[in-house]
Amino acid sequence: MATEGKNPINMNTMSSSLARTGQWVFSQDIPTDVIVEVGEANFSLHKFMLVAKSNYIRKLIMESKDSDVTRIDLSDIPGGPEIFEKAAKFCYGVNFEITVQNVAALHCAAEFLQMTDKYCDNNLAGRTQDFLSQVALSSLSGAIVVLKSCEILLPISRDLGLVRRCVDVVGAKACNEAMFPCRTPPNWWTEELCILDVDFFADVVSSMKQRGVKPSSLASAIISYTEKSLRDLVRDHSGRGVKFSDPGDDDSDERSQQRDLVQSIVSLLPSDKGLFPINFLCSLLRCAVFLDTSLTCKNELEKRISVVLEHVSVDDLLIPSFTYDGERLLDLDSVRRIISAFVEKEKNVGVFNGGDFNRGVCSVSLQRVAKTVDSYLAEIATYGELTISKFNAIANLVPKSARKSDDDLYRAIDIFLKAHPNLDEIEREKVCSSMDPLKLSYDARLHASQNKRLPVNIVLHALYYDQLKLRSGVEEQEERAVVVLPEALKTRSQLQADTTLAKENEALRSELMKMKMYVSDMQKNKNGAGASSSNSSSLVSSKKNKHTFFSSVSKKLGKLNPFKNGSKDTSNIDEDLAGVDITKPRRRRFSIS
Repeated sequence: MATEGKNPINMNTMSSSLARTGQWVFSQDIPTDVIVEVGEANFSLHKFMLVAKSNYIRKLIMESKDSDVTRIDLSDIPGGPEIFEKAAKFCYGVNFEITVQNVAALHCAAEFLQMTDKYCDNNLAGRTQDFLSQVALSSLSGAIVVLKSCEILLPISRDLGLVRRCVDVVGAKACNEAMFPCRTPPNWWTEELCILDVDFFADVVSSMKQRGVKPSSLASAIISYTEKSLRDLVRDHSGRGVKFSDPGDDDSDERSQQRDLVQSIVSLLPSDKGLFPINFLCSLLRCAVFLDTSLTCKNELEKRISVVLEHVSVDDLLIPSFTYDGERLLDLDSVRRIISAFVEKEKNVGVFNGGDFNRGVCSVSLQRVAKTVDSYLAEIATYGELTISKFNAIANLVPKSARKSDDDLYRAIDIFLKAHPNLDEIEREKVCSSMDPLKLSYDARLHASQNKRLPVNIVLHALYYDQLKLRSGVEEQEERAVVVLPEALKTRSQLQADTTLAKENEALRSELMKMKMYVSDMQKNKNGAGASSSNSSSLVSSKKNKHTFFSSVSKKLGKLNPFKNGSKDTSNIDEDLAGVDITKPRRRRFSIS
């Protein structure tokens, strides 16, 4: 009955499916008188058999200018040659099976051919309607399959109202399953919806919203759908997904479809807070960044992440920062905007007391985020593409008062300095500018005072703080041993001691800087020195100067000696340091990374 060639065929070479029936109303000796073309397939049939059931074919024959129509083109019929073959079988009275997979196509083809009960009793359109009502749409799974089959039948399936009918049935039955599950696992229906196109899925979600389903049920369906549809991009939220398309090929159809899919999914997210896991949102943001979706799409995801940022982990925060191969930084701007939005939200809800943003008392949420940000900086500090400005931009987003201790930030800074060994003194000072040395723990200060990677001023701050605490402790003990001073006098005495110590510290800093410059000059003079006697006399003079300079520094350091009045008094130590190599410091282990 059918063939894939262009030439017409007779009844002896009909399709194998019709040959198996073996039941024809008329004898095969009756010649065919019309050829029906459906795409590349040609069907040799009888006009009167087709006209008896199809009003559309009857009109074509009657309205044709040719008195003897021998060829009819039905290439636009929904479902193509396969569905037309079944419609032709129906015209010939040959039995065939209607299933949930083909009922939508058969119904659309019947309407296209005008094979309705209005034209002929008990026609094909009536049969398909009965099957839809009694079988296909009686269960959620069947309705989803029918709706899925409507995707290739657009726009006629939507024009006939079949899509709307299926969406309503699926939405109603899905809501019923969400509220009163009858199968295990309870969310089995979310997996069933994953076979739908995103447009039909959006229609179902909208239908469920109108019926008042819980937002958590919608969120469960959206998460399942996203993981199935973008499984090669989302994976298990771990950031180890395999690159599904070439990011450089912006014009590829596959990449464009993925971009549209992500944007559609984001538009479906309910507005309720806390419905989606933070790692799911971060994975979705990475997809959006990777696929270069619209700014609106990315901003919506960043806003949602910032609302629940206190629950984020370092691994979650890393997800939108790296490409799928995990080898290079991708988009730190998204992370910066997320943190900034969270801090702004905390400020607006009044979590800071006293009106000062950087000095007020911070919420527990902000303190938790500050710790996460410092750990995040430590994770990305080793990447060569991370500039000082980007590092500081993220570190300074969190108010200083949100950090009870700067130990985690110090660790991140130390890792950054270790990964970027070619920074000069000024650049290293810029890296350390976001850290308060006075907020380091004792162990961190001890490490910082011996850390050659840190700039001099940071080391001095650490030393000064330890000396200040030590001196304060000594004075406090002396006061308790002699007499209890009045509170006002005690405060005045403490202020005087702090002022004196600050002046001594400034003097010490000045002397250390002079010593650093002097050592630099000595190294230059040493490299340029010759074997002449004039140079020898110059070296003798230098030794004298050296003797005088270090005597001065020794006296300054002696003022800060905590054992000055004890048995380990070093103020009278021999000041002749000519034999000491001051350019080669004692070796220690400094790194905490």
